[in-house]
Amino acid sequence: MNSAAERPAKAVKPLTGWRVLVPRGGPWGDGVAASLRSQGATPVVAPLINFAPTSDQASLDAALEDLIAGQFDWLTITSATTVDVLYAHRVSIPVTTRVAAVGETTAAALQAVGYRVDLVPTQDNSAAGMADQLIALEPEPRRILTLRSEIAKPVLTRRLSEAGHHVRSVVAYRTIGVPVTERIAHDVANGRINAILVTSGSVAEQVHLQFPEIPAGTVIAAIGPRTAKDARRAGLDVDVVAEQQTVSALIDAVSRLALPHAADEFSP
Repeated sequence: MNSAAERPAKAVKPLTGWRVLVPRGGPWGDGVAASLRSQGATPVVAPLINFAPTSDQASLDAALEDLIAGQFDWLTITSATTVDVLYAHRVSIPVTTRVAAVGETTAAALQAVGYRVDLVPTQDNSAAGMADQLIALEPEPRRILTLRSEIAKPVLTRRLSEAGHHVRSVVAYRTIGVPVTERIAHDVANGRINAILVTSGSVAEQVHLQFPEIPAGTVIAAIGPRTAKDARRAGLDVDVVAEQQTVSALIDAVSRLALPHAADEFSP
């Protein structure tokens, strides 16, 4: 028997041939790019958003000083970017202040820089889900600091306040758009990008703004139901939604799809 015939066929990675746009840079973008490469894809890192300091630094500084002094029972964190703000300000969170993270990605970011996590919503990784769990856990009024993006909807603050808690809502950072290069815009328009990862409502808005004509064959992949809803509201046609709000779940969701236009490559 031919020894070559006995040799098992080399396994094809699920995203072989895919070119996937990663909408954020930095360590986060590098990590996503590495995960995509491990699945056979070619990542195209094209930051669509960046983060800038808050327009009201005095209010943030005052809130962080009160946090360090132990004036809050809870601190809520709804993004990994807020973790960067805490770390940049060298905030030491007192043991008397418990920390709630909106999801596993944010919790991992907190733990990576040495902060503990006391609560992660078990059902709904969103501001509303966090509010539901905190309200159920704390029937008595508590002092809560919510740090948020300038464009974040006040869902968490409103829900907690309505439940009788004393909430201080402070803007920790601003989200700004970043124009892509002409080459990236051209590749998207011509269908050379097979999938675009949409990881937040602000990313969705930039995708819609910067890529006005996305080919029908380009997969728009949302990181979770909440982001999918925001993406549709922004005018995007969402093709696949990750079951969980994690990068691994998002990549897994894309990997289950057939490569767009793959059949066309073999057409006469």
